[in-house]
Amino acid sequence: MGNQLYGPEPNVAEDAGWQPAPARKGFFTDTSVCIGCKACEVACKEWNGVPDDGFDLLGSSYDNTGALGASTWRHVAFIEKPQRSDDSGADGNRADFRWLMESDVCKHCTHAACLDVCPTGSLFRTEFGTVVVQEDICNGCGYCVPACPYGVIDQRKDDGRVFKCTMCYDRIGVGQEPACAKACPTKSIQFGDLDDLRARAQQRVDTLHEQGLHEAKLYGDDPADGVGGAGAFFLLLDEPETYGLPPDPVVTTRDLPQMWRQAALAAATLVAGVAAAFAGRRR
Repeated sequence: MGNQLYGPEPNVAEDAGWQPAPARKGFFTDTSVCIGCKACEVACKEWNGVPDDGFDLLGSSYDNTGALGASTWRHVAFIEKPQRSDDSGADGNRADFRWLMESDVCKHCTHAACLDVCPTGSLFRTEFGTVVVQEDICNGCGYCVPACPYGVIDQRKDDGRVFKCTMCYDRIGVGQEPACAKACPTKSIQFGDLDDLRARAQQRVDTLHEQGLHEAKLYGDDPADGVGGAGAFFLLLDEPETYGLPPDPVVTTRDLPQMWRQAALAAATLVAGVAAAFAGRRR
């Protein structure tokens, strides 16, 4: 058994009871080649039967979905960032801003707080290391919503149950890639064995550094980070906060053992105090 609540965990599926487990699957999203086409959003909705979440532009560039939610399992962010003074367009004139585009998704954390706090077993760990919601078991308690350090999982207002990306569990179970990765025309979204994706991602970062894009960095790939490494990680061209991602996410159940120890100590102190009070009265 590995670390159940915090730290590196190389055999997350086996620790969840899958014996033997296949290689862990994951997503690598390379934002440097994302063109913002939203093919991933559409493919996700069509394959999984995810309802629309409104067709109104939000006044935030070309974004009309806003963020991940119960009816948005893939969200393409359009970020218009003021251009640095040393950057220029193709004609040599400095542009006012630059585009940063990123297709966000559930991180399928190694240590998934949403799964840890679910009282019904609706959230479970698959044999591929992903985290999936069983909608027919969800009772709508909502405990998982504040537990997620990324703000991914959400409830639908019409029935209260939670929904999120499943990494197309039904597709990968029969050897197919998820719908979003299949539809991506630039291969910004890549699916495969997580270890292979991490190696491929590091090679891509090295290539971008050689090309002068020294700001390129990986996000969510480190097994030693606050969630034990994500099953869906990213190559970013700016700081995580620019993309609306937490800079140092930590699984919210990390401190549960310490909390229980403190609660037990407090209870023991209370019992000892009551016992001492009764003993004093008898005298």
